[in-house]
Amino acid sequence: MKLDYIENREISWLKFNERVLEEAVSEDNPLLERLKFLAIFTSNLDEFFMVRVGTMNDYIKYVPDYVDGKTGMNAREQLEKIYEISNRLYQKRDKVFEKLMTLLEKENLKKEKIKDLSKKELSYLEKYFFNNIFPMLSPLIIDAWHPFPFIPNKQLNVIVYLSNKKKEVLGMVPVPNNMERVILIDKELGRYVLLEEVILHFVKNIFSMYELKESSIMSVTRNMDIETDVENYDENLDYRQYMKQIVKTRNKLEPLRMEIQSRISEKFLDSLLQRLNLSEEQVFTFNCPINLSYLFNISSFLPPNVTTKLSYSAFSPVVHPIADKKHSVIDFIEKKDLLLFYPFESMKPFLNLIKEASEREDVQSIKITLYRISKDSKLAEYLINAVENGKDVTVLMELRARFDETNNIEWAQKLEEAGCHIIYGTDGFKVHSKICMITYRKDGEIKHITQVGTGNYNEKTSKMYTDYSFMTSDIEIGRDADIFFKNMALGNLMGVYKKLWVAPSSFKQNILKNIDNEIEKAKRGEEGKIVIKCNSFTDKDLILALAEASDLGVKITLIVRGICCLVPQTEGKTRNIKVVSVVGRFLEHSRIYSFGVGEEQVLYIASGDMMTRNTEHRVEVACPIFDKDIKERINSHIETILEDNQKARVLEANGEYKIVSSSKSERKINSQEEFIREAEKNIYQIITEEPKVVEEKKAVKEGFFKRLFHIS
Repeated sequence: MKLDYIENREISWLKFNERVLEEAVSEDNPLLERLKFLAIFTSNLDEFFMVRVGTMNDYIKYVPDYVDGKTGMNAREQLEKIYEISNRLYQKRDKVFEKLMTLLEKENLKKEKIKDLSKKELSYLEKYFFNNIFPMLSPLIIDAWHPFPFIPNKQLNVIVYLSNKKKEVLGMVPVPNNMERVILIDKELGRYVLLEEVILHFVKNIFSMYELKESSIMSVTRNMDIETDVENYDENLDYRQYMKQIVKTRNKLEPLRMEIQSRISEKFLDSLLQRLNLSEEQVFTFNCPINLSYLFNISSFLPPNVTTKLSYSAFSPVVHPIADKKHSVIDFIEKKDLLLFYPFESMKPFLNLIKEASEREDVQSIKITLYRISKDSKLAEYLINAVENGKDVTVLMELRARFDETNNIEWAQKLEEAGCHIIYGTDGFKVHSKICMITYRKDGEIKHITQVGTGNYNEKTSKMYTDYSFMTSDIEIGRDADIFFKNMALGNLMGVYKKLWVAPSSFKQNILKNIDNEIEKAKRGEEGKIVIKCNSFTDKDLILALAEASDLGVKITLIVRGICCLVPQTEGKTRNIKVVSVVGRFLEHSRIYSFGVGEEQVLYIASGDMMTRNTEHRVEVACPIFDKDIKERINSHIETILEDNQKARVLEANGEYKIVSSSKSERKINSQEEFIREAEKNIYQIITEEPKVVEEKKAVKEGFFKRLFHIS
């Protein structure tokens, strides 16, 4: 039975991506940032088709009886709705692109239409084409002797419809991936054209033996939702080798979508559709460039002062004073729990913790789960250093992190060759948890430092995603972490833990238990309160539990950046639920689970979202926060987000998101900008290198550490 307070997952995701597109429209954002949001919207939609639309197509083929358990829609009905909404979003994107190009032109950077160039400019471009582009091209015709080629996923192609006295044929010119797409016509005036449009203009010269009837630019999107779990494979084969084979198959999967830049005739289109085995509903035609990734680097064609003016104000993460090389991070955490708030605070203290552990004689081992790490990872360097210094290093490397498989495979091999013990989790369950444990001996006792995070151990994304990194010497959390890594080494997913919530054994179960606790409070006439912050919310069991709690009077606030299948404010069931989404400068990525108020508040941070895939089909870890100061700090972050009247949107009962706007009398609050200011006001940050200020800050630091370690 369809419930009126549950939204379809795919439709909810498309609404999220529309919120990203709205940031490209928002005049509150600097122009270059608006262009980036436009490019992000496009790359998001690409991945959505590769994965989610790929899954729906698989259902139609292999699971014809599939029906969405939340909304009752079958795969065909969902695809029809996806195509309808996507077409509308493409048309909206066209208008946004044109608007932003007009604004960029005022800053002396103009995307030119080749037909509008002067004769002199066309002559220059023609020489450039034949000298620099033509030698790199591999044109082909398609006929009985030249079969239709395999078109790689998202490869740009100039396509042509040709004729001569004997026949009509299709032709194709793949656009080289290793060439600069932005070609300057006039560097001084900032006028440019795109590589694929240059090839399109001169394509008639390439097929000179034919009459050119039509031409356009085209791209094919393929199903990239590969199955990476193993059931019946050679047990003597290393799982890393298996994953290498699987990843190679990705670009060979079936087409799902064809994008065309400018309209072509029905005859031309039908010829392509037949060869690609696509239907007309899978074709999307628009005017702006198919691939907008070049917008991420468009600032390189502007003077530095203009780039500064058109970008967000410069910001560097604040470095916590414990990152000072003179102080021990391990000794600090023995005294007091430490919370880092990315990207407002630097990842450096955690990296220094691993570096220190790799060098200290009393450290016995380092164990860590890795889902995504950067290609030039300092963390990996420190883990290798630890092995070289005789430490036992265990890395649970998840090879199935979508689109990062190759990077993870390479790192797994490097770490293994360095002497790290590498394990890969277990079949059917991705290890998405972010947990690290350092074991050392002190005063004859075994001690643990445990770190649990909401985001990946990736130095690059720690500067772009909002995440928490929590470090503690809590004995019971340390014991749980030790049990966790032992269970992972044995393939035991049903371990028992005292403090940590671990999926699939206890994460969802504990969330449901705490929802029930708040329901019992409400029944007794006490205040029941639940606050959850996550990236996506799709788990039906949890939706039903929150609806029941709402109906009984529990006040519930959900801060959900992306998909939210729970529709709030519906009469009878979700009237006490508020859903807020923030799309801003940084990607909201932290997960917080809060139940109750005051001294009785239960507060956890976690790696997992409220999605069935996380709660039941992945290994996730949630960690409790006991430290009063850290609790207050996280609660203050929640309050600031809920006060946001610039980047926040509220989900209404009709399933639409309404922009929260401030009145003229209200102070404008952008939560992420507030967090930047909060970090920059940190008393321990050294803002300037002036000698007298440095001395003052040194004194402040010394006082801080004396108080921390009770030094008189």
